Amino acid sequence: MSLYRFKSRETGDLVMLQPSGKRILEILGKDPAGSGILQPAEMPGAIAALRAAAADEEARHQRMKEEAQANGEPEPQFESVSLRMRIAPFIDMMQRCQKADVEIVWGV
Repeated sequence: MSLYRFKSRETGDLVMLQPSGKRILEILGKDPAGSGILQPAEMPGAIAALRAAAADEEARHQRMKEEAQANGEPEPQFESVSLRMRIAPFIDMMQRCQKADVEIVWGV
């Protein structure tokens, strides 16, 4: 399985497995296929987008659980590591990089 390695001059490298890294980049509207850069000015919007995606996922899972319960069906099973947990280190990295005014790069 391939990896995404997010790098900055402010933090250590953040390494993610391909499915998680790809999903995060898609949420941010970045091309997951190649290299890229996230500028400090983009980071507040990126953080908001990731938090909104995590909240949407949680709401969708809750709806699915409630629907299954209402229909007398077994509760659906989801990944044990939620999107909120997967994005936490990336959000921390963005907050530190934004404060230091340095970019995050990947695929280089």
